[in-house]
Amino acid sequence: MPEETSGPEGERGRRRGQGELEAMVLTALGRAQSPVAAEWVRARLGVEVAYTTVLTILTRLLEKGAVTRERRGRSFVWTAVADGAGLAAGRMRRVLDGESDREAVLASFVSALSTQDEQLLRSLLSEAEQDEQDER
Repeated sequence: MPEETSGPEGERGRRRGQGELEAMVLTALGRAQSPVAAEWVRARLGVEVAYTTVLTILTRLLEKGAVTRERRGRSFVWTAVADGAGLAAGRMRRVLDGESDREAVLASFVSALSTQDEQLLRSLLSEAEQDEQDER
């Protein structure tokens, strides 16, 4: 259960889950029409977050390859490369790559899927196979 925290006005709120702030930052960056500063991102998150926290999240996303940055004057501007789905897919690949028995991990993952998710996965795999055949 998420931990309760006290906000700046004494209001009660929940602590954000792992990756939730990253997803919020990527969503904000995805709305930008061009590279933007960290302060621009912070102002559009919809939650009170310290500027340094936003910089930390952006740096982590840079290390994961989800954003790029370029120097503008004395600071940086940031651009999203991956969206939230791409970031989650990257985490899934890293977990899979870290396991010695990929087949067992994938079998366990698939067996735990809901019927709807399993059908979606089958459909996506079928589309990918068709695309591969079309390229030949």
